[in-house]
Amino acid sequence: MAQPQLTRVTFTKNFGFRKELNKRVDAYFKSENMATRDNPAMYLKTLIIAVWVISAWTFTLFGPPQIWLKVISCVVLGLGIAAVGFSIGHDANHGGYSSKKWVNNVLGSTYDVIGLSSYLWRYRHNFLHHTFTNILGHDVEIHGDGLVRMTPYMEHKWYHSFQHIFIFSIYTVIPIYWSFADIHIILFKRKYHSHVVPTPKPLDMLILFGGKIIWLALFIGIPIAIGYSPIQTLVGFLITYMTYGFWICIVFMLAHVMDTAEFIQPDGEPEQIDDEWAIFQVRTTVDFAPKNHFLNWYLGGLNYQVVHHLFPHICHIHYPKIASILAELCEEYGVKYNVYPTFTAALASNFRWLKYLGNKPKEDYTDVALVRN
Repeated sequence: MAQPQLTRVTFTKNFGFRKELNKRVDAYFKSENMATRDNPAMYLKTLIIAVWVISAWTFTLFGPPQIWLKVISCVVLGLGIAAVGFSIGHDANHGGYSSKKWVNNVLGSTYDVIGLSSYLWRYRHNFLHHTFTNILGHDVEIHGDGLVRMTPYMEHKWYHSFQHIFIFSIYTVIPIYWSFADIHIILFKRKYHSHVVPTPKPLDMLILFGGKIIWLALFIGIPIAIGYSPIQTLVGFLITYMTYGFWICIVFMLAHVMDTAEFIQPDGEPEQIDDEWAIFQVRTTVDFAPKNHFLNWYLGGLNYQVVHHLFPHICHIHYPKIASILAELCEEYGVKYNVYPTFTAALASNFRWLKYLGNKPKEDYTDVALVRN
């Protein structure tokens, strides 16, 4: 995908942090004689997740007719789809799965099969979110269409006072919303905020719309064709996708919408941030549960979100090792590297931040820093 030639925010400092980090990470891979991508462990993980999803889908449709079993299998299927999003599609669409572009493209299109446009995701996530993390007006992923106030720079609405209560119900419908919003963006709106979406090639459009057709066939068309009623099909679809949405959204929120993450707005014209880009990424992003082996596997390394933002083209199975290198360098440079020891600690931080923003209609961001401390 062609990226815009000019970004709208520049980072004015260069302390040598990123250069030194890259040097140490490169040295680690050379010393271990290890590839950053195309790793056997990742191939095995992909196979396990593929078997998980295919088996759960098959069991849901053709397994025993008991309702409680159908519900459980829909939940298991939703968790499997989330695993595809966390691990396979995410690495591939970042170019972090394989050194072969065609492999990344094929596996990246798993997003289209589960209902999400890989083409639009690469623009709004890889470019807008990863470049302008937590910057309102540029990072579309913290805007939330105004429904949720994630940054103190967003205008406060009366309903934000309840966002820490209703937020979990919002998570459950986000993937369904994304699936149909993709069509609106690509055909009509063609931009995120002031950033114009690059014109897709015919193949990109074929994958986008072909993916939507396959997605609807797998989760709506085939169930109805084999004898499930439209109501039964819809209920099963909702259980599956609400499960998927719940976990996908929680993990994103625990990476950026936290009371220790920073929300930095640029100054001047053109817009500038008085910091080095790599240090800015550490300041605006948070890791959590680094010693939880299950989450390390299931979340595709997204609990090492700081590492991911700095090395999106490296396969996530390497993130735990890179994190120790990053932590050492942050200490040397005096950069605070925010890591929550557990999932529940991170969840509590996110809850505190959403509640705080919901109850603060007007504030100076300097006051927010005082509250955090």
